[in-house]
Amino acid sequence: MRIGIDFGTSYSAAGALVDDRVQLVRFGDALQFRTTAFFPHAIPDPNDFALTPALEAQVARLLASAKAAQTRALHRANLLRAQAQQAPVARRAEALALVATPSLRSDEQLRREAVVSVRRHWLEQQMQQARASAASLQHAVYGDDAIDAYLAEGGGHLVDSPKSMLGYRLHGAARHTILGIATHILEHIRLTAGQQLGTVVRGAVIGRPVEFRSSMGEAGGVQALEILREAASAAGFDAVEFLEEPAAAALDFHRSQAGPQRALIVDVGGGTTDVAFAQLGGRAARPRIRGAWGIAEGGVDVDLALSLRRFMPLFGKDLSAVPVHRYSEAASVHDLQRQRDFRRCRFDDAPAPFASRLAALQAAGNTVRLNRSVELAKIGLSEHASWQAGLDYIEPGLAASATREHLEIAAARFLGGLERLLARVGTQLDAAPTTLFVTGGMSRAPYVRAAVQAAFPDARLVAGDPSLGVVSGLAVAAGGRPRTSARQSSRSREPGAAQFPGTR
Repeated sequence: MRIGIDFGTSYSAAGALVDDRVQLVRFGDALQFRTTAFFPHAIPDPNDFALTPALEAQVARLLASAKAAQTRALHRANLLRAQAQQAPVARRAEALALVATPSLRSDEQLRREAVVSVRRHWLEQQMQQARASAASLQHAVYGDDAIDAYLAEGGGHLVDSPKSMLGYRLHGAARHTILGIATHILEHIRLTAGQQLGTVVRGAVIGRPVEFRSSMGEAGGVQALEILREAASAAGFDAVEFLEEPAAAALDFHRSQAGPQRALIVDVGGGTTDVAFAQLGGRAARPRIRGAWGIAEGGVDVDLALSLRRFMPLFGKDLSAVPVHRYSEAASVHDLQRQRDFRRCRFDDAPAPFASRLAALQAAGNTVRLNRSVELAKIGLSEHASWQAGLDYIEPGLAASATREHLEIAAARFLGGLERLLARVGTQLDAAPTTLFVTGGMSRAPYVRAAVQAAFPDARLVAGDPSLGVVSGLAVAAGGRPRTSARQSSRSREPGAAQFPGTR
């Protein structure tokens, strides 16, 4: 059986088409879970590598072997050179030219190469051990419960929003780490779905943004899909297809529309904002996607701005000599390297009370807890004029306060990007949309809906399910007949050429 998977930056969900009806998978009591995972056995940190006596012995063996190989190569070259000297004078120069001169490296170079080899082997062993110990899903905890488990355990590994890292430059062990995390989450989804649906799940249609968050441009998107394919395969999926998330939302909206219409699908999520223009509704079997656009900005960018503006001053931002980038590191809970850099920094020289607060923020799980407080403030300020977030886990009685005006200032940069995206889309449409369908977690925010409506004031605005619009469409797509190639991705930009899984 195939399922649809919305592997989101902030939340993930899954569903399947059963008897032509979407059946969503429950994770505990909810239809989605926060894309956060806790593994009791920590995923190895390459910076933990140290040359123990046993590893030094391995380095010594490799060094001796490399020296011996180098000596043999030199001896063989000398032997061949001596033989060439015995050749007739007319052919001697040619024979000598055929003798390759071995590349000789110093003892220091050979040792460095040996250490690199031992370190690589150590990391592979550590990853295998971590995967073996954490692969049993009864030891892994997901969603909001992951934070509680992390705090109770006092160790292990907590990862928040791994999707945000898929398109970033990942070196060696970092890629293995992200791959391992994605594998565990997808396996959790597959096994949970199989248990509820009463069948073995082996195929999936996974949602993907139009543009991944990336530090490498288009190459980041390629890498993100490669990691997701590898992770899905390791998680037990035999066949995987990808569908752009706004196209999936269009597919869900299409099923509820009796008459044909031109719809602009606006999916505003945690990490990305995606737009698709579709002809949908009526008797057509599938919506016709006429174009898709996206930017790598979303709700997490508003969270970061609000955190830096209203929460981090409590820790000394702009009030102490602590560099501003340290506060950005603390607030970037999705970035493993920046979180690691923040936890390793010492703030002994910071003035009171900031030194003790920063030390408390470095404690296990507290940057993620602070991020939850920021997110709740962002959500609360969409409905209330002011909001106060208690930070007792940092310091008794400590609290951060914010007003709706603060939220508007924090959201200004993101809204500017959204408005520019919608303006660009408007210039490329051959006909104005009659309907605006907004979905995604950030579509709950009144200021997001207002920005979308302002860009196309004559269109009817329809608010879809912020959490489940995309996954419902992915479930419908998964219910179709799979393509011959499981590696194909919906990336078409030709009018009418969007290909949904299960269509020809």
